[in-house]
Amino acid sequence: MSFPRINVLGVGINAITFDAAVQTILQWVARREHHYVNLCTTHTVLECTYAPALNKIVNRGSLTFPDGMPLAWIGRALGHNAERVYGPDLMLAVCERGQAAGVRHFFYGGAPGVPELLTEKLRARYPQLVVAGMYSPPFRPLTEAEQKDVVTMINQSAADIVWVGIGTPRQDYWVGQYRPLLDAAVLIPVGAAFDFHAGLKKQAPRWMMRLSLEWLFRMLSEPRRLGMRYLVSNPTFVWKLLMQALGLKKYTLEIED
Repeated sequence: MSFPRINVLGVGINAITFDAAVQTILQWVARREHHYVNLCTTHTVLECTYAPALNKIVNRGSLTFPDGMPLAWIGRALGHNAERVYGPDLMLAVCERGQAAGVRHFFYGGAPGVPELLTEKLRARYPQLVVAGMYSPPFRPLTEAEQKDVVTMINQSAADIVWVGIGTPRQDYWVGQYRPLLDAAVLIPVGAAFDFHAGLKKQAPRWMMRLSLEWLFRMLSEPRRLGMRYLVSNPTFVWKLLMQALGLKKYTLEIED
């Protein structure tokens, strides 16, 4: 099944439902196909307007999910059946529904000890969850030798899905770089989902998520790290989207088969 891509500032956001996203990922695993996906917020889309290399990686992904509510709203406004595909929820749903098929998960990311804590929490929630491996990378570029070790480690684990939690846009570059090197069926960057499900950070209340106010919750929770990001990026995104909608700025959507 194909899902239409909507041109949002030159990024092709797929109009897709949450259930279809989960089902598609599990089908890829079952067929042993090789894919990576991206989960985009408005911040990710904005970053793509500044970085052509990032834009190319995101648009080359098999699917680009609307991780932020505004992106889902844009899809609906254009007449598509679009829902938010929220990374932390996607992780839980795939872990739960993949149990019966014995899907093997690898967790790449988080500070030291976070992947272990995440695994402990997920196994308590899903007793049949199969964890193929985990790794907390250093917060710096890996050396060439370390990169080779990571590839060997993940491939030897026979993982079906690699969950990547090293923050945007690092994790988006990571899936683009490592996709040709890994045997796993699907690579999925999910950012803060590691900390959320490990119980280290609180998620915004659902009512704030529905109103697209999660950014406010996170900014107030981590003002030093996220304050300027949201105070600058949100208005900038709205302005650029308005320019695109009015035809005053053209954003080319380049999708490579």
